Amino acid sequence: MSFEAERHSGFFRRSLGALQSRPPALGVARLQALIAEPIDPTRVQALVDEGLARAASASALSVDPSLPAANLGRELRRARLLLIMALMERDLRGEAPLAEVCRAMSAFAAASTQAALAAAGREMAAQFGLPHDALGQPQDLLAVAMGKGGAEELNVSSDLDLVFVFRDEGQCRLPSDAPAARGGPMAASEFMHRVARRTIGLLAETTADGFVFRVDTRLRPNGDAGPLVASFAMLEEYFYAQGREWERFAWLKGAVVADSGLAGDEARRRDEQSLSAIVTPFVFRRYLDFRVFGALRNLHAMIRSEVARRDARDAGSIDVKLGRGGIREIEFAAQLFQVVRAGRDPLLRDRRTLVTLETLARRGVLPVADATALARAYDLLRRTEHALQYREDAQTHRLPADAAGRAQVAAMLRLSPEAFEASLEQARADVQRVFDGLLSEADEAGNGGAATGIEEGLGEDMSNRLAQLRGSSRYRAAREDTRQAVERLLARALAERVEAAAFGRLIDLIEAVTGRPAYLALLSQYPQAMTRVMRLLGLSRWAAEYLTHHPIVLDELLDGQLLEPVDYARWERDLRAALAAATTPDGAPDVERQMDLAREAHHAQVFRLLVQDLEGLHSVERLADLLSELADRMLAIGLDCVWRTVPGRHREQPRFAVIAYGKLGGKELGYASDLDLVFLFDDDDERAPQAYTMLSQRLANWLSVRTRAGQLFEIDLRLRPNGNAGLLVTTLEGFTRYQEGEAWVWEHQALTRARHAAGDAAIGAAFESVRRAVLARPREAAALRAEVIGMRERMHEGHPNRSELFDLKHDQGGMVDIEFIVQYLVLAHAAAHPELLDNVGNIALLGRAARAGLIEAGLATAVADAYRRLRQLQHQLRLNDASYARVAPQQLADERAAVRSLWAGVLG
Repeated sequence: MSFEAERHSGFFRRSLGALQSRPPALGVARLQALIAEPIDPTRVQALVDEGLARAASASALSVDPSLPAANLGRELRRARLLLIMALMERDLRGEAPLAEVCRAMSAFAAASTQAALAAAGREMAAQFGLPHDALGQPQDLLAVAMGKGGAEELNVSSDLDLVFVFRDEGQCRLPSDAPAARGGPMAASEFMHRVARRTIGLLAETTADGFVFRVDTRLRPNGDAGPLVASFAMLEEYFYAQGREWERFAWLKGAVVADSGLAGDEARRRDEQSLSAIVTPFVFRRYLDFRVFGALRNLHAMIRSEVARRDARDAGSIDVKLGRGGIREIEFAAQLFQVVRAGRDPLLRDRRTLVTLETLARRGVLPVADATALARAYDLLRRTEHALQYREDAQTHRLPADAAGRAQVAAMLRLSPEAFEASLEQARADVQRVFDGLLSEADEAGNGGAATGIEEGLGEDMSNRLAQLRGSSRYRAAREDTRQAVERLLARALAERVEAAAFGRLIDLIEAVTGRPAYLALLSQYPQAMTRVMRLLGLSRWAAEYLTHHPIVLDELLDGQLLEPVDYARWERDLRAALAAATTPDGAPDVERQMDLAREAHHAQVFRLLVQDLEGLHSVERLADLLSELADRMLAIGLDCVWRTVPGRHREQPRFAVIAYGKLGGKELGYASDLDLVFLFDDDDERAPQAYTMLSQRLANWLSVRTRAGQLFEIDLRLRPNGNAGLLVTTLEGFTRYQEGEAWVWEHQALTRARHAAGDAAIGAAFESVRRAVLARPREAAALRAEVIGMRERMHEGHPNRSELFDLKHDQGGMVDIEFIVQYLVLAHAAAHPELLDNVGNIALLGRAARAGLIEAGLATAVADAYRRLRQLQHQLRLNDASYARVAPQQLADERAAVRSLWAGVLG
């Protein structure tokens, strides 16, 4: 059999000669068998297991611990040789995609490290006993693969970056019948150090059979100056006191790939959880951490400086990994967004570069075209890297300068020299363009020192407000670079000739975020975000206060699709996935974190709608529909999250529903509207009342409590049967009985705007049947009219208006009058006109009443228009945080007259 790789690789030809001298089971026949089909991690593990079996058979591995080193090392080296030759042949034939090569090498690295570490652990334990922690529990040494090893992205000649960690200092303990160790028990740290050294030797020492992996341990705390192994406590202290920004990028890809096999699977699981609890908050901050842009820029500059020196030495060659437009810039682009955002978005924590690029595009963080270009370039550059390394099994990333060498690489990629050069040039240009775009604005925004002289030309009010900021405790306590960033932002705002009101609101926002420099970094990094912030601050006082209370939503300003419609179904799926990923170290739901994530996600969507609203993209009615849909989805998400925390729940899905009344029920929700809710259940299980009472209590808390991330909704549960004196949750049967026999007329008025919002659909359908039956009951018109008028008078007395202005909602001729007219029409006439039973909103019901001949058509249209106008004015006033929704009476004279006329015609 001839091999494609023979034509291109001196390493392959030499290795093939060595294989031909071996028994068929170890030689060319085994290579042919490997090449025959895709090589996945399972086949890699089988290859390693074969080698381990041979080592055990040759050396009685399980009996004689003095022999494993040579035999195990030899078998791992032979397995590596077979694997690389098989991958090389499949790749050069065009049969192995990049993912197969990388996953196979990464699986081999994990399996080899596990075998070596376990063998080293057994050898040391036989001599010194099992290592225990301070509490007397057995413990293991863990090997954490960093970089490409942790991300399952190893190439065929990668170094293996490892960090060795263990639980705690302690002592080794020999079996009770074993002779005592000379000099007393060995410290656990010394034991772990020796095991790590032995493991590195098994993997990295070059023998007649070569090596398994070159091992690099310099990513450990303090690098070469630090101890080879680190306890969890030492690692945590290092992160807290000395951890640098570039180390966050390194640990982002860290993954435990092996243990010493002495303490058992359950101990490893607990140790991995403990390690994750240390690493995760170091890598991923709970806020949007835009300060890492500076760290990445400095790290990239150092790399470019080193590459420039090599370029000067190797003129004409191209470094496809570290050079401009290379692999490292793609990895940096992906990791930058992860370090900035994945603290808030766990779905961005995947270690794999291509998966991260896909997620960034799907979530709108990186334009799809840019993510696609980076992914395409990554594939070409990594395959080029492999071709370079196939030639001599050397860790090289430099494309040769000579045409013949480059033509050979092109041939290995099954491309003509011209096509390869063109593809490479395009790929590097795409990478450089995207990467530079991420950092260029930061360079521009960061130039210059603190702004000076910005007080010149300010009015007295603005000067006073500026002086208050500079004299505030937060400003004075901030670092010098933070104060300089504040001054630059203020100078930029004044350069745009911002009005005094907006300038004051900007100062309020700056005061709120001065203690969180990441937000200042965001505004500095992205001038377009700062420009949009200033526009929002000038347009709406309510928007300014929303930003000040929820600065985390500033991130939404960076989305190029900010003004585009939101796919709420997809948004809900993504949020549910993020909530499912928010767990405690033992795998239980992290309720506090879930509540924060839900609030942050909801605030972000409300803010998007607010921006779109201020840009005039939505009518008041459409905005209310979107806010109501958003609330419905949050109710459904909250219900599912909370039910999973109810102890002793008796079924997988609760037979429980959330009924919306009022603004949410009528789909007229505003930005700050309360949610009027009623909870129902229909479940005969004897455990149901207790379970659903607890569910109701926890759901109310989940929705309304104020956490670090703020509040979701104010909720009002007083519309349930018997109000505050009634049970928090009611059976469907009890609710029906109450509505049919005990409810007041005003409760039936409220029922006209009620609907199923979340939870069990069957209960929702049953509720709707009850609602329609109750509303369709025949009623005596005079008595009903008296009840409705009496309730309207009581509401008016409860909202006195002593000003000369007209209250849009509560005064005669206002919104409440219209709502009462519609409710009366439904209760009085639905028995004869069932089309009035649908919960379609006041405007639509006025039209239906007119078509039924119950009210004059022209007057119905005028009142519907008046209702729209009143809602628009109310909305505008609330955006500017008016204390009352009131205007001059003459401004709405025609509208008020139409409402009064209809009131007189319907209710007298």
